Amino acid sequence: MRISSAIICSLATTAIAQTSQTKSVATRDSRPNIIFLMTDQQRWDAIGKFNPIIKTPAIDSLAREGIVFSQAVCQAPMSVPSRFALMTGLYPLQTGVLSNGSQTYTDQFLPIDPIPEMLRKAGYQTAGFGKTHWGRTVSATPISTRGFDVRYVGAKEVGLETGAFYQDDDDPEGLKAYRAEASKYGGGEENVLGYLGETSQVDPRHHRDGWVAEKCLEYIDKGIDKSKPLFLYLSFLKPHAGFNIPKPFESWYDINQIPDMDDVPLEWFLDNHQTDIHKERYRAWREAFEQLSPEDRKRTVLRYYANCSWLDNYFRQALGKLKEQGILDNAIIIYLSDHGEMLGERHYRFTKYCLYESSVRVPMVLSGTYIDKTKKGTVDERNVQLTDIYTTLQHVAGVEKSPYLSGLDLLNPAENRSGTFCEMHEEGRPAYMWRNKEWKLILYTDTNDGGKTKGELYHLSVDPKEYKNLYDADEYAAIRESMKTELIMHIAGVTSKYPVGK
Repeated sequence: MRISSAIICSLATTAIAQTSQTKSVATRDSRPNIIFLMTDQQRWDAIGKFNPIIKTPAIDSLAREGIVFSQAVCQAPMSVPSRFALMTGLYPLQTGVLSNGSQTYTDQFLPIDPIPEMLRKAGYQTAGFGKTHWGRTVSATPISTRGFDVRYVGAKEVGLETGAFYQDDDDPEGLKAYRAEASKYGGGEENVLGYLGETSQVDPRHHRDGWVAEKCLEYIDKGIDKSKPLFLYLSFLKPHAGFNIPKPFESWYDINQIPDMDDVPLEWFLDNHQTDIHKERYRAWREAFEQLSPEDRKRTVLRYYANCSWLDNYFRQALGKLKEQGILDNAIIIYLSDHGEMLGERHYRFTKYCLYESSVRVPMVLSGTYIDKTKKGTVDERNVQLTDIYTTLQHVAGVEKSPYLSGLDLLNPAENRSGTFCEMHEEGRPAYMWRNKEWKLILYTDTNDGGKTKGELYHLSVDPKEYKNLYDADEYAAIRESMKTELIMHIAGVTSKYPVGK
């Protein structure tokens, strides 16, 4: 039987199409999408998993479907060095980015590709919404977007990046209204009025976080290229003060269920590693909150919790849209914060800038379909920290681990360390922390006492609020010296692995 040339051509075309389709399926990138959710100054215990008063249903859902790292810490209790460590996998003492006032690197001198650039080079489409807080560079020239293909920063005071979009240009009147409301909150929105807060009269869409969230939701609706794996970064400025809260979320809470602040005697805390640089703000906070009624103090805590709930609601919306589009069918979802918040502890001390638990511990959750089913809903008590995220994402993206980094792969349960490290550099008064679940050591230079080295030692399992300093107690000398040795050798190890500079 003769087969016509037309049929032969048709069969050949079909075969070529099928071969091409098979090849496309075979070479399709199967690496997971990476969804990175971040808040600013959210305490480790400010999620529903650890505090039933707080309403964070989106984060709690991630916790039920993933791994909660209960002992996670930051690398510095302030935004710029903490976030720089997160984005590079390197400690502040390795890079020289030591405080919020540090000069940071211009693009050509970055010590390593930051996370978005590392993932972009690995073939991910990268979209960044919100705060990175790279700090001030030595050059007046704005930095690049550092690996983000699509970049919405928010307000220009958060940082200038060439090619990024800003609320200043897109929503100037809305941003003006927000700034007018927050103008009385002082630097960083952290004076007494910033912490007292108020029910915001500004539409949530015109808040800086609201604008960022809306742009992220718009991008998810129409901007995702499904031919490549996605790295989506959504990072908010709050629950950092000021506490001007959209009304719906303030009404989620009953003030009668909020605990009053802990007003233990002031003299307990006069001799410690905290510096004098913030003493005027601390004096103002202390004098104001000592005079407040318990109900008014509770309202500050309530508004902090409400801030957490407001941002969680944006996470819920973003995750819902990603799920509708099938992006979460193959994904790892990361939620964390850059450092904590004292929230009136230690006799009405607020913000961070210390190495106590509420300042250095951070919430950290890894979730999504990429997580092994046997690990879903578990709590991991390993000694982990923010620098581990870089190494973990190298594993996820199939990128060879940099030999310069000391981070753990959080998805490999065999990797561990004996303690976690955090550092603080203020007023030429360095302070270093070495911590595990049971004990914490803090060493610091006391510039008010001739530069002497002093220390604090806390038995965390017995004294979780760190009220009793055991550093000079003879019965704990062996533990103190053992912790010192571990701290010194850890610093020696990481600095020898990656000295400052390229």
